[in-house]
Amino acid sequence: MRYLFTYHLYWFFIGLILIEFIFIRRSRNYHYSWKESLASLGVAIGHSVTSAMFKSVHVGILLWVWKHRLFTLPLNTGWNLLLLFVGIEFCYYWYHRATHRVRWLWATHAVHHSVEHLNLSAAYRLGWTGWLSGNILFFIPLIWLGFHPLAVLTGLSINLLYQFWIHTELIPKLGPLEWLLNTPSHHRVHHASNQEYIDRNYGGVLIVFDRWFGTFAEEQLHNPPVYGLTQPIRSYNPVVIALGEWGRLFNDLRIARSWTERFKFAFYPPDWRPDQSYSNRATLDSTQYTHPLEGQG
Repeated sequence: MRYLFTYHLYWFFIGLILIEFIFIRRSRNYHYSWKESLASLGVAIGHSVTSAMFKSVHVGILLWVWKHRLFTLPLNTGWNLLLLFVGIEFCYYWYHRATHRVRWLWATHAVHHSVEHLNLSAAYRLGWTGWLSGNILFFIPLIWLGFHPLAVLTGLSINLLYQFWIHTELIPKLGPLEWLLNTPSHHRVHHASNQEYIDRNYGGVLIVFDRWFGTFAEEQLHNPPVYGLTQPIRSYNPVVIALGEWGRLFNDLRIARSWTERFKFAFYPPDWRPDQSYSNRATLDSTQYTHPLEGQG
């Protein structure tokens, strides 16, 4: 049953991608790059393979935390379901924010931001090294507090599925929904490399935490988003896209002059450089300081 659900879901997404492609081809305002979309498909296949390879490691960690949980929170009440939803959204916000401000995490997340044309195919351009970055650690508190690992992983999967449809330029602003939900307009800002849009709109389903924690920016008609990394990759090779930022990071670690510099290269924001004062620098998004195809969890 689970296989059939996944199988039909894949075809549903493919259908939406084809519909979007037809609308884009009929419009003079947007451009569709088949090369970039096929590269995203190659990256997605690699993501599926690496995720399957290291799934047992994640499961082992989560089950160990579950064994040492503080409480047990069954999902037999509406309040616990709501609490799980808000908890996942809260953890996702800080996870997503960290992936832009900690270079070790950015090395994986930069893959997703490497598209220069935002369309639905960009949604599945996901990094291969989440297991190395430690992405799952951000959701461990929910399990430690009493939510079953399967419930957390299922809720996170639904959160990510929601984000599929917001990777498009075709859907305009959605009126009052813009105040509560993460919409295509908000996510276009997140993928943009414009100075005014950098480090903004980290939410998954909701946009409320961005509003509360000062990372919200509204899409402006006079300032259309420009997608892609500020230092583009200029490649459609999935391996180059998936591992390019790691190569840059390890090269910086190699040439660093001290262990303090190595630590900062790895765990400070991606824009940090030893010849600049970190404390006095403007807050800039990691999308500005990596490869060319960089463009948001």
